[in-house]
Amino acid sequence: MIAQSVAELLADHVRLTVEGIDRMYLNVYVPRLQCAYGAVRFFRDHRGQALASSALMGQMSRRFVAELDRFIARHRLPLVLFTKGQRKDDVMIEHLRRFQLKEGVVFVGKAQEKASVFRTQKRRHPNGRAYPWIIKSTAMVNHYYIYAVDDEFGPFFLKFCTYFPYNAKLCLNGHEYAKRQLEREGITYQALDNGVLSCADPQRLQQICDGLSAERIDRLLRKWLRFLPHPFTAADRKAGHRYDVSILQAEFSLTQVLDRPVHGRLFFEQVIRENLDLGRPDEVQLIFDRRITRRTPGGLRTRILTQGVTPSLHVYYKSTRIKQYHKEQRALRTETTINNTYDFGIGKRLHNLPKLRDIGFRANRRLLEVERLSYDCILTEDTFQQINGPVERAGQRASGLRFAEPRIHALWHAVLLFRLLPNGFRRADLRTHLAELSGRPAETLGPGAMTYQLRRLRLHGLIERQPNSHRYHVTDSGFRAALFFTRTYNHLLRPGLAAALPGHHSVPTRLKQAFDALDARLTASITQLALAA
Repeated sequence: MIAQSVAELLADHVRLTVEGIDRMYLNVYVPRLQCAYGAVRFFRDHRGQALASSALMGQMSRRFVAELDRFIARHRLPLVLFTKGQRKDDVMIEHLRRFQLKEGVVFVGKAQEKASVFRTQKRRHPNGRAYPWIIKSTAMVNHYYIYAVDDEFGPFFLKFCTYFPYNAKLCLNGHEYAKRQLEREGITYQALDNGVLSCADPQRLQQICDGLSAERIDRLLRKWLRFLPHPFTAADRKAGHRYDVSILQAEFSLTQVLDRPVHGRLFFEQVIRENLDLGRPDEVQLIFDRRITRRTPGGLRTRILTQGVTPSLHVYYKSTRIKQYHKEQRALRTETTINNTYDFGIGKRLHNLPKLRDIGFRANRRLLEVERLSYDCILTEDTFQQINGPVERAGQRASGLRFAEPRIHALWHAVLLFRLLPNGFRRADLRTHLAELSGRPAETLGPGAMTYQLRRLRLHGLIERQPNSHRYHVTDSGFRAALFFTRTYNHLLRPGLAAALPGHHSVPTRLKQAFDALDARLTASITQLALAA
């Protein structure tokens, strides 16, 4: 028998679950040299030059490029001149097929790309005397892509800009890291494209994925910086001009390998039908744990894309995206890609990786939880009546939360927004969201009204107050009730009434036709029995 619900599919037909970092794209830079004043100090104070100028930068660049060319010649490495629009990953895959070593540089690519650089600008004193001034600008500069294989991390690449301040980019893959670790420990596994299909020791696989830390990534960079040509001398690095790492893009994936391909297709059929509204602000806030206002930049939307016959679900928040798709018809992949850590109030330095990891994995789990509870949020009759009726606890009374009342409906939506917030929410947060959801100015909702709503939710067991604080969090039963009431109202009651009730703009739906037929039969019966209107 084939399972028919998302809850059944996730509970009974997943044979391997792996949560880990996928691709990471990192910025490698010297912090002191990211502003014009830092560049001036480098040449004037550190290197003892009278003036900082682009001519001095040009000398450094020529030396660095010459060292790179000598490195390529010495190791007899293929040099690939990338053309516009060429997929660099495809070139890497082709060269990897012929690469036999366990570790080493596979090839070097070269491409001209736009980069942030420093230039010398001529300025004049009030007395008319000219002087040079360093400014930040952009230019088309040659970049060297060093594609290599590491014994611990597998394939990766390091891209160097060949002009001062010689920023670089490091790209690695957490799944390739996991595969390498399994091979080193002699654990049998079956590979999935950018993933693992099966493993003899799933628990150890998850431990390996959890062990991919910022410290390990930093060690990878330092190891290869020692091996490759370096744009800065040993004296420069000793004086503090050392590379640091920040996060440009990080992908956090949850892979659930299914026992049969048909279950993956069933999952997406049900998810796509029920969750097209995931891009709405209330749903996005629920998944990404962020407050959304009218000033929030970026588009909030859901997209369904189909490649061949395989659909994928995309949910967007600012620069962040969750993608869910059926990978190779074998596994369900839920993947959060964070392109800007500031979307979540977190710095970009690599040491913030644990916080980003927590956000990414939480978002994946929340999306699956929303999809699962979409089919499993039914309330019992007793629970429904208790929520709709008044309640009394510990000498405190509160009125019921009546179904379909507009203000209560806005309150249910606010409850959804605050689900699973790590630090909970405050009275002021509820006031802001209620005002936006009900279309009222925030000034019309006083502190007393908000205290009343909080007491109402708390006495019904829908929220709980955190100890020794003025913050609250939504309970499991509160989230289930909020999901049931909002979905029932939005998907059943409101469209059903619009279809059934007579009106100038009524569309002749099947439901309306059935009601019209019933009304006609009742009218005929009344007429036949000669009953007064």
